[in-house]
Amino acid sequence: MGKIIVAGIGPGSQQDITPAVLEAVRQADVIVGFQYYFQFIMPYVKADCECIDTGMKKERQRAAQAFELAEQDKTVVVISSGDAGIYGMTPLIYEMRRERGSDIEIVSLPGISAFQKAASLLGAPIGHDMCIISMSDLMTPWEVIERRIVAAAMGDFVTAVYNPKSHGRYWQLYRLQEIFLQHRSAETPVGYVRQAGRDDEVVKLTTLGAFDPEDVDMFTVIIIGNSQSYIADGRLITPRGYYREVVAEGEKVGQNIMITSFLTIAKELKRQDYPLDHKWALLHAIHTTADFDMENILYSDEGAVETLYQKVKDGTLKTIISDVTMVTSGIRKGAVERLGLEVKCYLSDPRATEMAEHLGITRTQAGIRLAVEEHPDALFAFGNAPTALMELCELVRKGKAHPAGIIAAPVGFVHVCESKHMVKPFRDIPKLIVEGRKGGSNLAATLCNAILTFDDAAQLKPGRDL
Repeated sequence: MGKIIVAGIGPGSQQDITPAVLEAVRQADVIVGFQYYFQFIMPYVKADCECIDTGMKKERQRAAQAFELAEQDKTVVVISSGDAGIYGMTPLIYEMRRERGSDIEIVSLPGISAFQKAASLLGAPIGHDMCIISMSDLMTPWEVIERRIVAAAMGDFVTAVYNPKSHGRYWQLYRLQEIFLQHRSAETPVGYVRQAGRDDEVVKLTTLGAFDPEDVDMFTVIIIGNSQSYIADGRLITPRGYYREVVAEGEKVGQNIMITSFLTIAKELKRQDYPLDHKWALLHAIHTTADFDMENILYSDEGAVETLYQKVKDGTLKTIISDVTMVTSGIRKGAVERLGLEVKCYLSDPRATEMAEHLGITRTQAGIRLAVEEHPDALFAFGNAPTALMELCELVRKGKAHPAGIIAAPVGFVHVCESKHMVKPFRDIPKLIVEGRKGGSNLAATLCNAILTFDDAAQLKPGRDL
């Protein structure tokens, strides 16, 4: 009785054919395969070996011929490009063996798959969890393919895309890109390779947002990175995580934990296309509260975080005023010292107590009046007292206060929402507002910290001053 050897001959280069497959080809009595692939193995075929080539979409015919020949006591090698077990002939051979009730021996020899070859040419894009999706709907309904695309995008898998386009399938790749952009940043690295390992090989790097589906065809393999993937020195890299296990010189364990937390939050955001400075503030707010509702209620003026950071950097913003001491306690001392800032709260100032008693106002209101007299151009951060925020709004309207910025995050049930509404009309003042009843000193402090560390935002590396 003969046998069938199903062999993956790699992506197209003779150098990428495994020794085991070459030996099988040398020993074969018959080789069955798609005619295009014979060119890659002919130097290794023995003189009396019969080669049976078939056209496209003749897979069942090839498999049936292989069984008929093996039943004549011949060693039959069925070849597939790449790995025969990945979108290749191996599953069909096993299914047909069961259908025929055959006892023919089947041997499966793995090959280098197209996605592996493409990955090696792109750098190291599949260094972590990955999946492969074929866009061909010849035997799989599009509804099933789309569900798998959604799962891959949501799961943050590095994703290799096979059979991305054909003459009749022109829109599916656009749909895949649309789905991924709903769950991934437009800056997610994407690499694609056409004719990997062959003479007309083409290797390209781009991003998910800039990727043009018109630039690929059926001979292209696309690899979409995950949220940790990056491009460096012309290579697409997906880190495995080894360097996160090591605390670099000058870093602290707490910072590594915070970085991991931010990466987790970033993956779970409903939107991935926030402007960087708003996203940086949002990540801080969610990290502090573990409340993803911040995505709905954290408001920031366009460019507010970056603008305020630049004011700190160029020295025009030198003071942060808070309504309560809990806010000042949460602003990182390392950042304050590094940037040469002063953080003050007048709540405990005896003058505030005296003024409050004399005028019948709250101590936080009195504290803001004193602060405006001494630091009218400070960054004002409110995490507790709506009356203090309302006081600042009144002083702004009277021309007595000219804040560099306002963080409005008082919390509670009385005058809280109104105080936040009162801030929004000041369009020339950069503002961050936690809308509605939610807020708190911890939020006001962490939003200050987001401003003071904005230069770490692009690298998504929080916690420098912990």
